[in-house]
Amino acid sequence: MHFDLIDLNLFQHVLECGSITAGAQRSHLSLPAASARIRAMESSLGIALLARNRRGVQPTPAGQALLQHARMIGQQVERLQFDLAQYAQGQQGQVRLLCNTAALTEYLPELLAGYLAEQPGVSIDVQELPSLRIVQSITQGMADLGIISTAVPSDHLQTLPFREDPLVLVMSPDHPLASLEDVSFNASLAHGHVGLDASSALALHLEEQALRQGRRMQVRVRAEGFDGLIRMVAGGAGIGIVPLASVRRWEATLALHWRRLQEDWAKRQLLLCARDFAALPGYTAGLVSSLLHAKGDKRPLTQPM
Repeated sequence: MHFDLIDLNLFQHVLECGSITAGAQRSHLSLPAASARIRAMESSLGIALLARNRRGVQPTPAGQALLQHARMIGQQVERLQFDLAQYAQGQQGQVRLLCNTAALTEYLPELLAGYLAEQPGVSIDVQELPSLRIVQSITQGMADLGIISTAVPSDHLQTLPFREDPLVLVMSPDHPLASLEDVSFNASLAHGHVGLDASSALALHLEEQALRQGRRMQVRVRAEGFDGLIRMVAGGAGIGIVPLASVRRWEATLALHWRRLQEDWAKRQLLLCARDFAALPGYTAGLVSSLLHAKGDKRPLTQPM
């Protein structure tokens, strides 16, 4: 068995991307070269590592075992690079950060910009995913850090509080739901919604919650981001579900009403998560410290009357 780091990185990228073509591109290899490396790995072991189908590739049991080891080796190499960078200029570190829609849109842009400005040798690979997939990815070693909501179980991971982030229902002042003090997500399903892009983490989460009620959301139009969604809602296009932080930006300029959702999954907090914070490379630990010490919105979480 003769594998090198290029083989292991390629194999990991193929499974993270779901296809050999995309994995090859991410590894900066041609498709024929990537395919030849995968075949050589399988030939060396005498066993299939990938199950190929019309949708792409999935790991076989042997492939899953190799993936786990490839991730561990990759993390060790990253730590090695960081340690050597203390003695040689020009070495760079990269953090892979997975986060849900609210974290990516509402909190991270300024925080990550500030950290990167202070750490010119570090880069951050940010990907938006639903919280459940983030937990799965962190568990499998596919990323260093995640930002998830308390709506998903994460007891097997280490977590630190990041932000209070309740989801609220936003509507125009003349909407029928604006006169109610308490509103449930289930009640909102009787009305037309302004939604986010169907592939966004929050859109997928809300659709899942609707299906659990045996219903579907009535999405009249989709917006690119929370700001566009809120402006459409203020114009009377429908109601929307957004993090409270996004409403705060528009309260003084748009005619809006918002109400807390009664469901427990909407009364959420955001958490930083990792398999082991103490084992993170120094530059990743620095990002954790930067995120934890940044000041958040201290206004009370009370809704307008």
